[in-house]
Amino acid sequence: MRRVLLAAVILGTATAAQAANMPDFLRGSLVPAVAARPNWQGFYIGGQASYGAADMDFTNSAKDLLDKLLNNVDIQDKFNISSWPLQGKTSTQNSGFGGFLGYNAQWTDVVVGVELNYIHGKFFNKSGGTQSRTFMFPTDYQTSATIKADSSMLIRDYGSLRVRGGYAWGCFLPYLFGGVALGQADINRVASYDIKYKYVGTQIPPLPDLPAIGSFTDSLSDTANSHFIYGYSGGLGIDMMLVANLFVRAEWEYMRFTAPVDTTVNTVRAGIGYKF
Repeated sequence: MRRVLLAAVILGTATAAQAANMPDFLRGSLVPAVAARPNWQGFYIGGQASYGAADMDFTNSAKDLLDKLLNNVDIQDKFNISSWPLQGKTSTQNSGFGGFLGYNAQWTDVVVGVELNYIHGKFFNKSGGTQSRTFMFPTDYQTSATIKADSSMLIRDYGSLRVRGGYAWGCFLPYLFGGVALGQADINRVASYDIKYKYVGTQIPPLPDLPAIGSFTDSLSDTANSHFIYGYSGGLGIDMMLVANLFVRAEWEYMRFTAPVDTTVNTVRAGIGYKF
């Protein structure tokens, strides 16, 4: 009996030692498992798709053109006609695609990084308007003034250089970010005026510096293709580690651009990336 027990103990010990020396692929899965606390530190790269809306405010987009056109015109000095409201606000929606590249530094569960984010898409809209008024100016003259403005804007490429901070929670990394918004747009603007004077008084002859009937027209355009636009951005998102260093992402970003056409862009995005 003692010999049987002794043999069983020796056999069990040998079997355990042999199992411990087996290669990993014989003892478990061929696919590397995600660690209980993934390491987010290092460089990463990825691709993404987006859908969003661009709100464009054309209200004052042509005012600088009208100011130049009407410089030293008496009716502008008197009634400031270049400030008449001609255009309005518009909104458009579209999808896009792009990529991102960044670097993370990690301290236990706190992750801080810098990222360059890019989207190629197409946001286009336009606005135009005309306004006319009639005055008794100057004395004994009926003056009719008409001003017109048309503007359009097409954003093709946009993105942000951002700083982000997050907190690792298991396989998830929720984060906030803020930074500089950058973009490229085609902006076209045209402004014009038409001013007519008609003498309706009783003075004979009429005022020496104005004819009995007169008409003055002029226009000015500005075309800026591939115009650089900039502003600020902010948003939030979440990364989730899948296997090894492969992760997926979902986020929302708000961008505001300062340009002749004041523009805000809101997008939601989904992406996939790899951390080196």
